[in-house]
Amino acid sequence: MRAVPPAALTGFHIVTALLSGLKKAFLFPPKALAICPQREGQDPTLFFPACPEGFEHSDPSPAGMGTARLLLARGERGALRCAPTAPSDAPACPAARARHVAQQIPQEILGNAELREAVEALPPNYNFEIPKTIWRIRQAQARKVALQMPEGLLMFACTIADIIERFTDAEAVVMGDVTYGACCVDDYTARALGADFLVHYGHSCLIPIDSTQGLKMLYVFVDIKIDASHFLETIRFNFSAGTSLALVSTIQFVSTVQAVSQELRSQYKVCVPQCKPLSPGEILGCTSPRLAQNTDAIVYLGDGRFHLESIMIANPGIPAYRYDPYSKVFSQEHYSHERMHRARQDAIRAATSARCWGLILGTLGRQGSPSILQHLELRLRALGRPYVRVLLSEIFPSKLKLFPEVDVWVQVACPRLSIDWGEAFSKPLLTPYEAAVALQDIEWQQPYPMDFYPSQSLGPWTVNHGGTQPPRRGRPAQVGGEGSPGPR
Repeated sequence: MRAVPPAALTGFHIVTALLSGLKKAFLFPPKALAICPQREGQDPTLFFPACPEGFEHSDPSPAGMGTARLLLARGERGALRCAPTAPSDAPACPAARARHVAQQIPQEILGNAELREAVEALPPNYNFEIPKTIWRIRQAQARKVALQMPEGLLMFACTIADIIERFTDAEAVVMGDVTYGACCVDDYTARALGADFLVHYGHSCLIPIDSTQGLKMLYVFVDIKIDASHFLETIRFNFSAGTSLALVSTIQFVSTVQAVSQELRSQYKVCVPQCKPLSPGEILGCTSPRLAQNTDAIVYLGDGRFHLESIMIANPGIPAYRYDPYSKVFSQEHYSHERMHRARQDAIRAATSARCWGLILGTLGRQGSPSILQHLELRLRALGRPYVRVLLSEIFPSKLKLFPEVDVWVQVACPRLSIDWGEAFSKPLLTPYEAAVALQDIEWQQPYPMDFYPSQSLGPWTVNHGGTQPPRRGRPAQVGGEGSPGPR
């Protein structure tokens, strides 16, 4: 799908704009309330704390492992005082100062009234970094720009594409394939489409821009501003002073987590853990840090459970809570660790007697790691085990049933596919870590490791382990200099 200039808007683009407006109406209501179910029919403006009985409900995950209990949570609205930040002075080094000046967005872009008016079509609390994007594209003299974003942001893609084509000389192309996370950066497809610049929205810099294939790269985190004061007061309402809290989130809300943590430090023992190369406080569905055993609670800011389950798996003994920034509901979350461990150990036991192994390399963006695949091949060859390689963008039970001669599968794509959905497959579907256990390279770990992307990990079955990470080639000249994963 190619974006078109505003003068040539079609009915499709008009509908997209209307949907964008509806999105804002639903995501940003004047007051988000949790209604007490026991008082149905009464005043609909009652906050959930008005319900003395509490409210339990089941919220099963795909594997049937999750339940949630809504807690009393009420926060008084007010201004959140963010911690002061140090002035961003230019570096003293002349070369660094030159780079600093080169990276500054010119006033002709920041002060462009037409650009500011165009940006108003996007949600005001979603930071798509449009001026920065325009500047980077102009700097690169890009001719074709590919836009990649998760499905939750695709409704804004046409608007962003129109802005890019209006304020740069580049053609904008929206990549509509599914994007689950930062591991799905699809620079190969973008390059095949003739793009010389790729903008990836909604995820952190998991794939360094100096490793992309022949095109320049820009990550836009899409920082989302929320009612942080309500989140802050909800924590104060539910936890007594002196409680040891670990605050985590996805990249969209990391800035809020860091600001709130500063506000809480006078009353609580607050930790904003970092699992490098991720930003402080950021977790992924496959990557989370181990926390200190004296941590009293994990507080996750975000909608959905996928990322939260990652840190719950890595820290099974620490209670976990979730604050949904849209519904403003605060809930305690649970995970069936015993059931998950039993299912994964059963799959590993079945694999130990398997004859023919199938190795799946994920081809959805950068999900698959050729280095991990190569490590698995070397191990199987050393043990005299026959194997077959299969490349798949998405892995389904029906697809794998077409290979009846394969006794066990190892997928080098997303570990959560095996953890969450492994029981749906007729043959064992292992992660690279589980394959290492089955091949007796390592013993079963307790707790289950969620270390697929950390700089420090257990072994060569993870992406950034020293034994699997290929040597980084010399860094070429890049627009903007955002080269390293982690905080900007």
